[in-house]
Parts: sequence; structure tokens; C-alpha cells
Amino acid sequence: MTDKDKIQGEGNYDAARRFDEEERKFVESGQVEHKAKEAEEALEGPEAEELERARRETGERGDMPEA
Repeated sequence: MTDKDKIQGEGNYDAARRFDEEERKFVESGQVEHKAKEAEEALEGPEAEELERARRETGERGDMPEA
């Protein structure tokens, strides 16, 4: 591999490719609905306050609008 092959430029293409592959595998696994239900239950359960606090903090750092 040459130095030019290692250069990622504006983004990390290798990491993006790995992410896309893993995301595709997850979707194909059929677990999306189950994980969505788990997330919904977490938002309504005892960890709801902590999750909301994390969402707000992350939103502030990412300059995301409040939900």
C-alpha cells in the first residue's frame, strides 16, 4: 500500500464502508423492530430522565433543535 492509498481526505472511506456494511447486516438481521421497541421502553422506563439529559447535552454540542 502506498502513502497515497492511506490518505483518507475529507472522510474516512474505510470506516464509512465498514459502517455501511454493519448497518446493512443489522437491517437484514430483522432486529430493527425489536431494537426500536427496546428503545421505546427505555424512554418510558426508569432510565428516561438520564436518556433525555443525554439527548439534550448531545443536541447542544451538535447544535440540534429540541424535539
